[in-house]
Amino acid sequence: MTSAPARLRTAALDDVPAVVALVERAYRGEASRGGWTTEADLLDGRRTDEASVAELVDAPGSAVLLLEDGALLACCHVRVLPSGGGPRRAHVGMVAVDPARQGGGTGRAVLDAAVEHARGLGAQVLEMTVITQRTELVAWYERRGWRRTGEQRPFPYGDERFGRPRREDLAFDVLERSLLGPSAGL
Repeated sequence: MTSAPARLRTAALDDVPAVVALVERAYRGEASRGGWTTEADLLDGRRTDEASVAELVDAPGSAVLLLEDGALLACCHVRVLPSGGGPRRAHVGMVAVDPARQGGGTGRAVLDAAVEHARGLGAQVLEMTVITQRTELVAWYERRGWRRTGEQRPFPYGDERFGRPRREDLAFDVLERSLLGPSAGL
């Protein structure tokens, strides 16, 4: 249980080290095995770094949302995508929850905040990418209104900013969620 009510805020540059630590704890290494979102069996190395997160915090049309209760519980990144003439789109990524808080609604809360933030930016469609082999995670998103588009994107093998793959078959599934119509609610 939390000692204080959770609050949402947008990250500033001085939050970057704490965000990086949270993302690493949630996805990589032994600490990540305390939750269910670990990628430790798929990838070694880092998931992100301070320069990459600082770029997300500082970029126009981009926000890193933080959920806190005195400690950093969860984060996610939301950014508006360039318009291609269709519905206004936003990308949601870097959804990370402290392993000790996984399974208790914290992930849902930060994801709901990302949806509302994107709505506030005028987005009509959200997209994200999830490693194809993360079937439990894809199913979790599907229960929250996301759907697989059928598009897959290649994993950036050789770019250690994304980690060192432990398999040769990694790819990303593209998921979407419409913010239009009666089924778009949370």
